[in-house]
Amino acid sequence: MLVERIEGKWIDVFARVFEMCAVNDTQSAAILSETQSRSVNVNLAELALDRLGIRPIHIVLPTLRQSAPVPVRSTGASDAIAGSTAVIKALSSVDFVVDCTVEGLLHAPELPQILADGSRVLMVSNEHPEALERLMPTIDLEPKVKAGIKKLIKAQQMRVTSQAGTDVSVDLNDAPCGGGWGYTTQPGSISHWPGGLCLAFPKADTVNGVIVMDRGDMNLTFKRYVESPVTLTIENDFVVDVGGEGTDASLFRSYSDAWGDPDAYATSHIGWGMNPGARWDTLPLYDRSQTNGTEQRAFAGNFLYSTGANEHAGRHTLGHFDLPMRNHTVELDGEPVVIDGVLQGDLA
Repeated sequence: MLVERIEGKWIDVFARVFEMCAVNDTQSAAILSETQSRSVNVNLAELALDRLGIRPIHIVLPTLRQSAPVPVRSTGASDAIAGSTAVIKALSSVDFVVDCTVEGLLHAPELPQILADGSRVLMVSNEHPEALERLMPTIDLEPKVKAGIKKLIKAQQMRVTSQAGTDVSVDLNDAPCGGGWGYTTQPGSISHWPGGLCLAFPKADTVNGVIVMDRGDMNLTFKRYVESPVTLTIENDFVVDVGGEGTDASLFRSYSDAWGDPDAYATSHIGWGMNPGARWDTLPLYDRSQTNGTEQRAFAGNFLYSTGANEHAGRHTLGHFDLPMRNHTVELDGEPVVIDGVLQGDLA
């Protein structure tokens, strides 16, 4: 088991990433955390900002009481702020926000207000600092992710296939597209560390087909590798059938059903991983309490399908699965950007 303590090398890493976010001693900064945050990352953020000549403010919120019927994991939609006007005003008044909440602000409802006045946010994913050190952003990833996002924006259709049986099509017309490379320099923006993703948020009634999760693919809500195939039949965005006889299919059905909300079965976002430094096979090397699986979302060439909330399709729910898969082919208007799990062309 890894020890969660302050290491000088980790202060160095945090400081370097903040510098990549164009942080300097002329700026103001805030560290947002909650009582269940990983305290070592909060401390490292403070010490790194101090090293850069910044005396940050700390905003520490009590983690909210549980209200869901099942544990909420890996949503990227922290509820820690709970609509607090005071917190939103404080965060929107600084140049740089280090987000150390458990779930992260990426899809939090308060994020647009925080960014509106030009604050930029770095979401430090809830990982052990050893993983953050190993997955420190690199400047050569940014242009490749941007190239992938441009391809998504221009495309009208995505088709994803695999030898295991996946064949799903996505109408990308008017779908918001984005991604991240692990740092951000632009006012009014957010990125997350580790980074390396190209994603689309399809509009309503645009996703149809079959997705087959094979052995070795991942359900990151459960931090679990699939051990028996799971077949998801998707009609107009919604998983209408979960096929499979093993534990993995049963877990998928049980957790999704627990919400009592059809949107828990809906498509959230869809795309692929871009980070050549991230690996699919490291999940067993960390205790479950010490990983959030961000690395597995971002490893180069994965196909990422997610269920749950999609504000661009008018759907809101805390039920959420991130399902990165290997050995898939992703095509945009017939142009392959990933073939059998390998990035192609200028994305490689």
